[in-house]
Amino acid sequence: MSRLIAFDLANPGTPHESKAPPERLVEGDPSYKTWEQDNVDKSRIRSGIWEATPGATRSIKGETWEYCTILSGVVELTEDGQQPRRFVAGDTFTMRPGFVGTWRTIETVRKLWVIVSP
Repeated sequence: MSRLIAFDLANPGTPHESKAPPERLVEGDPSYKTWEQDNVDKSRIRSGIWEATPGATRSIKGETWEYCTILSGVVELTEDGQQPRRFVAGDTFTMRPGFVGTWRTIETVRKLWVIVSP
C-alpha cells in the first residue's frame, strides 16, 4: 500500500450521498456528496472532498478538528456569538474543537477537508 495519496478532483470516484439530519437543519433542504479519499488510525484521521447544495445547518464540532479549502461555491459560517464569515473558492480555514455555529451554503460548495478526531 502506498503512503502517498493523490486526490483526483476530476474523477474522485463514487460519492456517499446524504441529507442534513433533521435536528441540525436550519433552512432549505441541502444534500451532500462525500468522497472520502483517505482514512487512517481507525478513522481518527480522515480526508476527502465534500459537496453541499444551498441551505443552512447547525455545525457542532465536539472534539473534532477540521481543515477546509473551498474549491468552488460560497459559504457563510457564523460561530455562535460571533459575526458571520464568508468563504469562497481558494479560501482555507480550520474549525477547532468546540466550534458551534451555523454553516450556510449560499452557492453549491465543494471543499477539500481533513478531519482529526480523538
